[in-house]
Amino acid sequence: MPLKTGRFYESADVVIDGDKCITCGLCVKVCKGAPLFVEDQIIKVDQNRVFGCIACGQCMAVCPTKAIKINGRGMTPDDLIELPKMEEIANYEHLMSLMLSRRSVRNFKNQRIEREKIAKILEAAATAPNGLGSSDVEVLILDGNDKVEEFTLDLVNLLKKNKWVFSPLMLKAYKPFMSRETYESIESFASTAIDTFLKKYEEGQNWLTYSAPLAMYFHSSPYADPIDPYIPATYAMLAAQTLGLGSCMIGTPQFILNFFGKRTKKKYGIPLKNKNGLMIIFGYPSVKYSFAIKRTFSDIKFY
Repeated sequence: MPLKTGRFYESADVVIDGDKCITCGLCVKVCKGAPLFVEDQIIKVDQNRVFGCIACGQCMAVCPTKAIKINGRGMTPDDLIELPKMEEIANYEHLMSLMLSRRSVRNFKNQRIEREKIAKILEAAATAPNGLGSSDVEVLILDGNDKVEEFTLDLVNLLKKNKWVFSPLMLKAYKPFMSRETYESIESFASTAIDTFLKKYEEGQNWLTYSAPLAMYFHSSPYADPIDPYIPATYAMLAAQTLGLGSCMIGTPQFILNFFGKRTKKKYGIPLKNKNGLMIIFGYPSVKYSFAIKRTFSDIKFY
C-alpha cells in the first residue's frame, strides 16, 4: 500500500536500466519502502510490496552505475547530484566550532537580508531528513521588517483578545483537567510572558519577534512526523550562522496560531490542519558575543 502524506498518495515510479545494472544488490539492501528485490539475478520492482517506492532516493544514491531513475512523489532523476569531496566535508572540530559559535540572537541591525542568503538558508534546510521520504514541511517566509511586524501585530491582537484564557481564575478552572507539569508550565510562563509581550509592544519594543528583518515559520501536515518541521528549522539556523547571521527559535507563534489563529492562518496561507511548527528569526547581530557557553543534558544513561 502506498504511504500517504499530505502531498502524495501513490508510489513513485522506479525504472532500472538493465544494460547498466550489475546486480550488486546495494539498492535492495538500502530500500526500506521495499519495492525492490532480486529474482533470477535481476533487480525487479513490485510496488505492492510493503509501502512501494516512497521516493527516499536511497537506491539512486547508492547505485554505482546510475542504473536507477525515480520519478514521482516530488523526485526526478535530476535530483541526483555528486557527493561533496572528502576534503570539503567539515570534520568534527569544524562542526563543533560552528555550533559553539551559534547563540540565540535577539538584537539585530536595521539591515535587510539579501535574497541570495535566504535562498542558501532554504537550500540547506531542505536537506534535512524526514519521516516520509518526500518532505511534508512547508515554510512561510516573512521577508523584511514590515512583513515581520505585520505578522507580529496580528499575533499581538490575538493575545489581547484571548489573554483572559490565562487569567488565574481560568487556570484554576482548567487545573483538574491538566497534568501538574502542564499547569505549572502555563502558570509560571504563559501568563507572565503574555503580559510582558503586550506591555513591551505598547512601549514600542517587540519582544515577540524582536523586530527581526527575516522570519521563517516551518510547519507540516498532520501526516508528517511531529518533529519534521523542527529539523529543517535547526538546519536553517546553522546555515544562517555560516552566512554571518544571527538567529533564534521562537515557539510562541505556533501556540497562538493553533489556539486562536484560524483567520490568521488563512491570511498567511498556513493550512488549518498544520499544527506542528516553529518560527526562526534571522538578522545581522547588533551585539558581539565574546565567549561560548558550555551546555549539558538533563541526564545521560548507558544501558
